[in-house]
Amino acid sequence: MNRNPGPRASVSQRMSHHRDLPPEHAIAPWVIVAALVAVLALHVVAAFVTPYGLQRDEFLYLAMGAHLHLWRMDFPPAMALLAQLMRATVGVSVVALRLVPALFSALLVVFAALFARELGGGRFAQALAALAIIASPSFLRSGSLFQPVVLDQAAWTLALFALVKLARTADARWWLAVGVAGGLGLLVKFSIGIIGVGICIALIVLPDRRWLTTRWPYLALLLAVAMGSPSIVGQIRTGWPAMLYARELSAQQLSHVTVAGFLEDQGQMLGPAVLLALAGLWELLRRRPFRIVGVACLGALAILLVLHGKSYYLLPVYPALVGAGSAWACRVGAERVDRQRRARIAGVAVLAALIVAYGLIALPFGLPVLAPGAMARYASHGSEDMVTTNTDQVLRLPQDYADMLHWRDRVAAVARVYDSLPPELRQRAVIAATNYGEAGAIDYYGPGMGLPNAICASGTYWFFGPGALPGNVLVTIGVDSSDLRRFYRVVQPAGELRDPWAVPEEQDLHLYVARDPVMPLQRLWPLLDPRRQPVA
Repeated sequence: MNRNPGPRASVSQRMSHHRDLPPEHAIAPWVIVAALVAVLALHVVAAFVTPYGLQRDEFLYLAMGAHLHLWRMDFPPAMALLAQLMRATVGVSVVALRLVPALFSALLVVFAALFARELGGGRFAQALAALAIIASPSFLRSGSLFQPVVLDQAAWTLALFALVKLARTADARWWLAVGVAGGLGLLVKFSIGIIGVGICIALIVLPDRRWLTTRWPYLALLLAVAMGSPSIVGQIRTGWPAMLYARELSAQQLSHVTVAGFLEDQGQMLGPAVLLALAGLWELLRRRPFRIVGVACLGALAILLVLHGKSYYLLPVYPALVGAGSAWACRVGAERVDRQRRARIAGVAVLAALIVAYGLIALPFGLPVLAPGAMARYASHGSEDMVTTNTDQVLRLPQDYADMLHWRDRVAAVARVYDSLPPELRQRAVIAATNYGEAGAIDYYGPGMGLPNAICASGTYWFFGPGALPGNVLVTIGVDSSDLRRFYRVVQPAGELRDPWAVPEEQDLHLYVARDPVMPLQRLWPLLDPRRQPVA
């Protein structure tokens, strides 16, 4: 038999490292079931008992769903599609909205166990990997908010899992799964491109570059672009606002990120499980078939460090790294105790206990279950980084929690001003907000208080337009009086809201009633185009 593939042999034949996993390394059903039950129970209970309401970004995605234009959106449409799907089925509430990210969070936990299995880990390794992701406060946080973060993590994880399967089996069809992951990621966030570039780097620097002589990586790219085309076409048709948002993000938030702070935050996000992640990276780089996965993760890390990416941007690589590290830890532990089963279980149990202990201590930072006063006292005993905003301001609460408070009260204050207007003015009144949180909250709570939807010239909301009314009467929240006086001849104070628990921009809000505009809103709106405004 000829054991050396000839020049006509396929790349998959020449690169094949396929081997069946031994029976003891099959998927452990009880691990998967227990992990699913645990993570879903945590999120569902938290959604029922939370003293907080919806978070600022959640209002935005609900508003995007109400203004859904699949091929003409300034932001990838996945969240808007999900919002509309929920409106048409189970309805919109805190519990219903939180169930969606909880399901994706559970998927990440399952994938962590599957990564351990693919790297040769048995039921203990699979359980350890799942436990490490469940106990991470950062994964709990991203799994508790109706935001694209956890969906983005799932897309990265699917891409890396397909890459692991490709490395183990050399079955070229797994490239199509990489493409599907890329396409789904493009519908969620453009940050899927980071791991995409990481994979390209791995292909270029490793012998796996032989795949580039086949059609499969290019089919994967074509599939990703085709599936993600609504996001790409939307950018083209709206003038590439993602570039504007990236510049604003870099100027206002990413400039505060340091390499040391980024790396330190990885330990806070994972706790003791960061040791598993480091071991997993070593395991992937050490074993030649899986080196492409390890280098892809290192490539993503390098990109984020160069771009000063936020710490949590790296979270999507951890189900893969933790899974690989769990497989390594259980295997090495077994070898070092001379295969004594009792000692192996004890070693795994000690590591699991440390992970659980950290998870319990950090749980209030992952799930919003403590009331603001109790949470503030709890946070005061922890790291200041846990209550530092994206712009380096220190709050009493974690930023996400501060952004979940008192939105209904703000809308009620707007309703009181609106209702105080004479009927003839009220019929012509337009409500304007200064940011998408205020505008989204008005759109969510306002109909129940008799309010029309809000207009807002900030970011995504600008693309929704100024509405049909000319704006002869304008009720505003958060808008600076000096800005109003540029466009209205009469500006009257109508109230003030103070909230020490809120993020800085919501702590001191002024309400105004403006009349006698310089020009109709329809003429003013193009002048407020955020794509034409200088980045602060």
